[in-house]
Amino acid sequence: MIESNPIRPVPQQRIREKVDACMSRKDYAGVERVLLYWLDEAEAGGDMRGRLMILGELVGHYRKTHEAGKIHQRADEALRLVEALDYGNAISGATAFVNIATAYNSLDENDLAIPLFERAREIYEASPGTAPQLIGGLYNNMGLCYAALGRHDKAIEVYQKALEVMQNVPGGATDQAITCLNMANTLEARDGMENAEHEVFRLLDEADAYLGSPDLPHDSYYAYVCEHCAPTFEYYGYFAAAQKYRKEAETIYDRS
Repeated sequence: MIESNPIRPVPQQRIREKVDACMSRKDYAGVERVLLYWLDEAEAGGDMRGRLMILGELVGHYRKTHEAGKIHQRADEALRLVEALDYGNAISGATAFVNIATAYNSLDENDLAIPLFERAREIYEASPGTAPQLIGGLYNNMGLCYAALGRHDKAIEVYQKALEVMQNVPGGATDQAITCLNMANTLEARDGMENAEHEVFRLLDEADAYLGSPDLPHDSYYAYVCEHCAPTFEYYGYFAAAQKYRKEAETIYDRS
């Protein structure tokens, strides 16, 4: 009797830690090297679940480095693998859909993104085992997509859901800050600044309070969020907040 070769799983947590370490130094080339190395290891070891996780990380990485061709290449691979593993109705499949849809949104390919977001939402909301941070991330990224398509009411609806869900997540204030700023932008786009001014400034104050929460870990993700929130604060005239969060991000990167 011929025995099939045993699967050699890749160390998913260790891979994420290595990626986070590279990100804390803004070493984007290092992120890609780590992920491509372990992608080959997952393939060689027959670990298709690990391969799917790494493909999702690669899609997210190429979103940050604005490499459209590589986004599509790895997204197509991931979608084929979801079907091959029969994960089309599983949480891991939904997570892949969210990663890919978020990347499509970054390319302004929102007509491709929305069906994936909606498919992921159906899976997440139907499963009692879905981690709150996954649902919160889905709602926030889905809101960006709706807003880009001019569906402002739908965007605000899911942003509200994101704020509610992330209340139950330790350290969720970081993501709540992002949601507040996204909602401010959406309200301005829908109603005009003159009509939305009061609510926009309330949301900016909330975002500032969330980012200033004393219990938040000042890690590479916090630095990334501070760096990307600063321009929105600046746009609305919150110059001190913008400067504060840019400096906070620089301090964390320098320390790393």
